[in-house]
Amino acid sequence: MLFTSINFLYYFLPTVLVLYFIVPKKAKNFVLFVASMAFYFYGEPKYILLMLAEIIIAYIGAIVIDKHKKKSVLVIVMAIHIGLLIFFKYTDFLITNINNIFNVQIKLLQLALPIGISFYTFQILSYEVDVYRGTVKTQKNLLNLATYVSLFPQLIAGPIVRYETVEKELTDRKHSFENFAYGARRFTIGLAKKILIANILGDVCNKFTATDEKTVVLYWMFAISYMLQIYFDFSAYSDMAIGLGRIFGFHFLENFNYPYISKSITEFWRRWHISLGSWFRDYVYIPLGGSKEGKIKLVRNLLIVWFLTGFWHGASWNFVVWGLMFGILLIIEKLWLGKYIEKLPKFIRSLYVLFIVMISFVIFNANTLKEAFSNIAGLFGANSIMITNDYTMYYLKSYLVTIIIAIIGATPLMKNIVEKLKKNNVMNKIINVLEPIAMLGMLLIVTAYLVDNSYNPFLYFRF
Repeated sequence: MLFTSINFLYYFLPTVLVLYFIVPKKAKNFVLFVASMAFYFYGEPKYILLMLAEIIIAYIGAIVIDKHKKKSVLVIVMAIHIGLLIFFKYTDFLITNINNIFNVQIKLLQLALPIGISFYTFQILSYEVDVYRGTVKTQKNLLNLATYVSLFPQLIAGPIVRYETVEKELTDRKHSFENFAYGARRFTIGLAKKILIANILGDVCNKFTATDEKTVVLYWMFAISYMLQIYFDFSAYSDMAIGLGRIFGFHFLENFNYPYISKSITEFWRRWHISLGSWFRDYVYIPLGGSKEGKIKLVRNLLIVWFLTGFWHGASWNFVVWGLMFGILLIIEKLWLGKYIEKLPKFIRSLYVLFIVMISFVIFNANTLKEAFSNIAGLFGANSIMITNDYTMYYLKSYLVTIIIAIIGATPLMKNIVEKLKKNNVMNKIINVLEPIAMLGMLLIVTAYLVDNSYNPFLYFRF
């Protein structure tokens, strides 16, 4: 079940909301847990036992970790969770590479990837590490821990919510009309970003993949569209998660902060998928020594972190190359290039970041490295392909308005305009009146798209 489905919007969510708000405080976590299990069961019925097993292991493991305070105990418990993640997500990848290297024919397991396993595994790991460090208390209530791990608003697409962020709210959270209104507005905005922008841009990418009439302009159209699609798709799911969380009384941290306005790759990764970047920083990079033990170990630590970051996204070499590419660029920026980049005009710095990120997502999008390099070559007219043709111009005219809207929407321009207008009392009142009408209008338009069975991909299936 997806947030962007009729079943979720008009059947599942309203039912959960009614049940949640009519039951007493003590029963609210039970409603959320049962709803989360139902949500997960709808998409992955055969893997619900896996999630329950992970929850029980995390519950018992944290108690044992807290009791003994031994690193060896922590390592054993973490190894179980990481082992399950590797088994379900990476086994066929490992078998394929063994077959290729040693020229053998080991049969692939062809396991379906459990939805959300990367997210809830990292949440469990952060909880267990924080218990070991003593920064959070061991959760003795199994239901509360199960609610945290399985919470459906961010289960399948993030953000990665650390236990410390919601520790208090698991037992004592405030509900108010203001929180509900903010959550509904944030969810609706995310929904509109996904359906009305990301999905249309995704259709551009599909048109590119399907045609044999590729031109230089079409390659650039594809690369720009995918870069915008993945931002609007990923940030939309974070918006929806944050919005739903707020409705239920949880305050999830922001996950995207207009990354495409960045002036360096370092800044980009402070703005893109913030929950993932901060997770690797706090649980891998800093424990390895960070930047405090000399340049050689700094390079080592960054390469390890970015290899893992790439590999976390999926069982494919293109993800590894994508991650290491950013690792190398960050090393170069930190050790040499950063001080020179800062002296360049802001416009040039922005173009530098956007070009690098665009190329990186061409690699990210590809099914193989060969396909990735072929698409990159196409951007520069390899194999004597045409600059443009009638097919390309037709689709450029068809999608240009959406691309322009997406480019503007990827900046804080509209947000800044609205905030400036709200400083005027009259305009603030007008906006307060028009905003609910606008939200309702967007919801109706989105519903029309969904009823029409419009293209509605779920990119996180790969991860």
